[in-house]
Amino acid sequence: MTKAGNLDRRIVIERATRTVDEFNSQVETWTPFITVWAQRKDSSDRARREILAADQVGSFLLSFFVIRFTAWSKTITPTDRINYDGHIWNIKGTKETVDGRDRFIEISAVRENN
Repeated sequence: MTKAGNLDRRIVIERATRTVDEFNSQVETWTPFITVWAQRKDSSDRARREILAADQVGSFLLSFFVIRFTAWSKTITPTDRINYDGHIWNIKGTKETVDGRDRFIEISAVRENN
């Protein structure tokens, strides 16, 4: 069960912004969308096998970030990303946690090991 006291990591959810440069080419830049407190839970080996079965190749780390449910956090999708501890995490999915409706959101995210 997630408790507010477990939200001990500061993460930034970034959202892509697309603009057109002077050569009429699309340019994608990442800008901070929301900064929130989160709980980080690293995955089990079972979860890693499931990602591998989905053709994810290479060395990676799968973690789950639990954040408070807000009007903004409920709009997070896999097109967004997480910037945490100097690394970029690609969001794979989101879901409400079993702790109750409209309390917390769990974000599954993958970071390539470099």
